[in-house]
Amino acid sequence: MTEAAVQDSGRVALITGASRGIGYGVAEALVARGDRVCITGRNEDALKEAVERLGPGRAIGVAGKAADEEHQAVAVARTMEAFGRVDFLVNNAGTNPVFGSMADMDLNVARKVYETNVISALGFAQQTWKAWQSAHGGAIVNIASVAGVSASPFVGAYGMSKAAMINLTVQLAHEFAPLVRVNAIAPAVVKTKFARALYEGREEEAAAAYPLGRLGVPADIGGAAAFLTSGQSDWITGQTLVVDGGIFLNAGVG
Repeated sequence: MTEAAVQDSGRVALITGASRGIGYGVAEALVARGDRVCITGRNEDALKEAVERLGPGRAIGVAGKAADEEHQAVAVARTMEAFGRVDFLVNNAGTNPVFGSMADMDLNVARKVYETNVISALGFAQQTWKAWQSAHGGAIVNIASVAGVSASPFVGAYGMSKAAMINLTVQLAHEFAPLVRVNAIAPAVVKTKFARALYEGREEEAAAAYPLGRLGVPADIGGAAAFLTSGQSDWITGQTLVVDGGIFLNAGVG
């Protein structure tokens, strides 16, 4: 995507965990409507490639670990230096390093999941609030999961962290109003490297459970994030938008 391809909206977004997958899908959607973006991720080479695809004039990348407070501060500072503002924050960075029962889970692993998936989102929200949003307003979108609103066998720590992220959304929405709207998106299975263990080698079988007949793709979440950071959602805050291909329709009795 080239800088000349779209008209500049004048808005700027910081998107965490966005060198690939859902985060990159969100970045693509926002750049396509004219926003400039700062994307973060752990792998500097992957970030450089993502920035090149998005358009060097439209995007910058800042490498680091989401849970690192210094990285959070640097990412926000670099965004302000490059673009002079940070209207939108999309907290997408996350981890799920364990697959198994809660009864046998290493508590240090659970702490790592919570630190990366929840505390980092709070840290980035604090940074963007202080740098720009407390004076100028904006919007925050937290990428949660359907695992946070239902039982999530074998990925319980991940589900627990996403439930906390949904409550963080409510808390921030209440505290940051009326200047900043804060909402969450709860996707079901989206075809990414992060989620491939849930569908790889059995995609057709996995997709058959969805009333809409397919798994999600990053652009599905990108579209939802674009809506929640647009003027069309100006009277929406503190909400969790479930984007699940209809899978929850199968949860009823009968």
